[in-house]
Amino acid sequence: MTKAMAVEYGSFGVRINSVHPGGVLTPMVANGLDDAGRAAVTATVPLGRFAEPREISHVVLFLASDEAFYVTGTELVADGGMPAR
Repeated sequence: MTKAMAVEYGSFGVRINSVHPGGVLTPMVANGLDDAGRAAVTATVPLGRFAEPREISHVVLFLASDEAFYVTGTELVADGGMPAR
């Protein structure tokens, strides 16, 4: 959908991108997983931890900034390297 919308709206100067986060240490995760559950999840992440919400917000801010003015149709994965395993 990201790529299709980028093609559809690019001629109007609209950039379409999507962010695909991995595990983020939100209150729901912190309260929903015990220590063993958190350890099991982080063992699958090359960076060895959950993302902090601010780290994902920085990805979104980058895509919304002029630094990414020529970026469209991208699916930016911010998951600590999980697919690299």
